[in-house]
Amino acid sequence: MDIRPGQTVRQLAEFLGCRYVGNPEHMVTGINEIHRVRTGDLVFVDHPKYYDKALHSAATTVLIDKEVDCPEGKALLISESPFNDFNRLTRHFNPFNPWESDRGEDVKIGEGTHLYPNVVLGNRVTIGRDCVIHAGVVIHDHTVIGDRVVIHANTVLGADAFYYQKKEGSYKKMHTCGRVIVHDDVEIGALCTVDKGVTADTIIGAGTKMDDHVHIGHDTVIGKNCLFAAQVGIAGCVTVEDDVVLWGQVGVVSDIVLGKGAVVLGQSGLMHDLEPGKTYLGSPAQEARDKWKEMALIRKLPDILEKLK
Repeated sequence: MDIRPGQTVRQLAEFLGCRYVGNPEHMVTGINEIHRVRTGDLVFVDHPKYYDKALHSAATTVLIDKEVDCPEGKALLISESPFNDFNRLTRHFNPFNPWESDRGEDVKIGEGTHLYPNVVLGNRVTIGRDCVIHAGVVIHDHTVIGDRVVIHANTVLGADAFYYQKKEGSYKKMHTCGRVIVHDDVEIGALCTVDKGVTADTIIGAGTKMDDHVHIGHDTVIGKNCLFAAQVGIAGCVTVEDDVVLWGQVGVVSDIVLGKGAVVLGQSGLMHDLEPGKTYLGSPAQEARDKWKEMALIRKLPDILEKLK
């Protein structure tokens, strides 16, 4: 998320009541979690295992629970609880704004777009031209939808990210303040869910088609002309390149890349990056031709064992 206007590290330290290291006039122009940081962003880290990743990420300000050497050109905010203070910052710069009806504030709807009964739109939702939004669809705050998009009944765009920190035996929720962006000519089936980014955007690329009961996790970026069959589930922070096909009940773990034109056959589980243009099968998934050979050999095992007696 962007901070407008930007804040100095000294201003943020005063707001949080914590110490800082670095130039007091060092500017912070955004807040993002580690998977989506950019130059000018603040990121938090509260575990030594991830210190190096955060300190050497694109983020130029690090909210951290220990004073460490500050990389050149960056600044540190020293906090007793970086997770809680990160939430304080995101809530401050993107506060909760409840809906008072089925239409939020500052909603923009393009010419030729039709909304069926019981569609609910949050604050600052933008919908393009010639779209069809079927009954019972809920579109949360800040969602941006392009032209000629079809969204079928009871789908939800922009629900909170499934992002928690386990601390002292309970789960603490990270305040979600990202967006969902749906590009032109996308069709989303009934009863689908697309979570917004934690602090950045979940993106559905132009021409992508989704069957019913598909889930897209927070901060996932989907390319153009992808095809997802029913009950596909994609975790957060996944990159799906153009022309990827996922058949029914495929599951995808977080923070991997599915290469352009990859095809994944039904009920497969993806645990690692996929190379472009190949077909995969199984859980954990492997190239389909290798999996078929493996399955054929397994079918021969009873005969082999019988001969060994």
